[in-house]
Amino acid sequence: MTVGLLLAAGEGSRFGGPKALARDDDGTSWLLRAVQALRPCEEIVVVLGAEARRASALLPMSVSRIRAEDWAEGMGASLRAGLEALARTDHDSVLVSLVDLPDVDAAVVSRVLDAVPGRRGDLARAAYEGVPGHPVLLGRDHWAGVVASATGDRGARDYLAAHDVVLVECGDLATGVDVDQR
Repeated sequence: MTVGLLLAAGEGSRFGGPKALARDDDGTSWLLRAVQALRPCEEIVVVLGAEARRASALLPMSVSRIRAEDWAEGMGASLRAGLEALARTDHDSVLVSLVDLPDVDAAVVSRVLDAVPGRRGDLARAAYEGVPGHPVLLGRDHWAGVVASATGDRGARDYLAAHDVVLVECGDLATGVDVDQR
């Protein structure tokens, strides 16, 4: 089973506030849009941190929540919190995405999920015109290594660079560009 893991814990210091609370000009919640993108996954878990209570109130009851206590350390702390919590489940793989990817939708998620079986040893990620991006599929056999390498604002980047990863071209579906400033 592949679980969707949405990292949405940051304070958004460059952005001007937590991206989990951000909305588009038309009022669309970034958090809810990112959750919708993960709907092809069997279950969705969101990692919260800054303004966790306010962000949690936006989520549907069907979505699980994890609080990264050390969220201020950076994305690595959010990823560690999510993987450590999921290690206590029976999931074979996790698909990790970020709250600030406005054009990454369920079609991108489905393509990545369809590219690999979601086994314990799998590693895959979306690519946009050949450039690796999110979402990233991590088979369970890799979780401990990712947790050990995830520090500061570096999530799984170093771990993925040292391993064979299936790149799944999604440039025809999205840009995969994250939003760091308003």
